[in-house]
Amino acid sequence: MKIYEKFILKSAWLAAILFGLSGVMLTYEVGARYLFVAPTIWAAELSQLSLIYGTLLAMPWALQHRRHIQINAIIHKLSEKSQRIIGIITMIILIIFSVYVVIYGFEIFLDSFNRGRTTGSLLDLPSWMAELPVPFCFLMLIFQAVLEIKKMFKGITPPSGDH
Repeated sequence: MKIYEKFILKSAWLAAILFGLSGVMLTYEVGARYLFVAPTIWAAELSQLSLIYGTLLAMPWALQHRRHIQINAIIHKLSEKSQRIIGIITMIILIIFSVYVVIYGFEIFLDSFNRGRTTGSLLDLPSWMAELPVPFCFLMLIFQAVLEIKKMFKGITPPSGDH
């Protein structure tokens, strides 16, 4: 699975770049709007797209490194075996939720694509551009959750989520 792990890492770096670009675009928009009274038609919408893609692309990496929000006060007091069982149950719940999001997210994307729905803003981008990463990235999250379950069955301890 080294290829997939490299793919996840590259996705996380792309997400970081998109977050940075979003900050640059919003800073430019604020400057253009308030300093020069010349707002852009593109900065706000493209920064929103960057945030959507960045957030969704980072999900599998965050799961792999346990960087998502966790409440560990009770779980860390349990035995390692109990922690692993709870981890597996958690991953199964995540997979079930993600399958739901993939199915309905794809339906929403496909409907927008087929109808030619747009954002209605001045830039008027196709709506499917913001909807496409939802099923794709949640599918990546499902794959990562399956890998995490395999690791737990092999006795590989996940990274500590001490944040």
